[in-house]
Amino acid sequence: QVQFVESGGGLVQVGGSLRLSCAASRIIFSVYDTGWYRQAPGKQRELVATITRGRRTNYADSVKGRFTISRDNAENTLYLQMNSLKPEDSAVYYCNVDPPSGNYWGQGTQVTVSS
Repeated sequence: QVQFVESGGGLVQVGGSLRLSCAASRIIFSVYDTGWYRQAPGKQRELVATITRGRRTNYADSVKGRFTISRDNAENTLYLQMNSLKPEDSAVYYCNVDPPSGNYWGQGTQVTVSS
């Protein structure tokens, strides 16, 4: 079965940076449009960034200019570089195809931005 494994989260201070990674099994990222999503406590999961098969990227307004989504086809890995982090970026971050499949949600990786 398809499995996504997210990593790279942690505790960081305001203004800091983190790089998230998403490894996939039984699915090839370059064949799909894919994205990063996040869910904060008490809130609905939201789309953060997407990258198409052709490497076109799109971002939520709240992260534009601070986050960068990328893909390494050779490693079959999806990345999210997060800079200038804010407390409101604190959430569990997930990767999935775009639009997301309910069957593909992984455990996510926790990002906590402290002020």
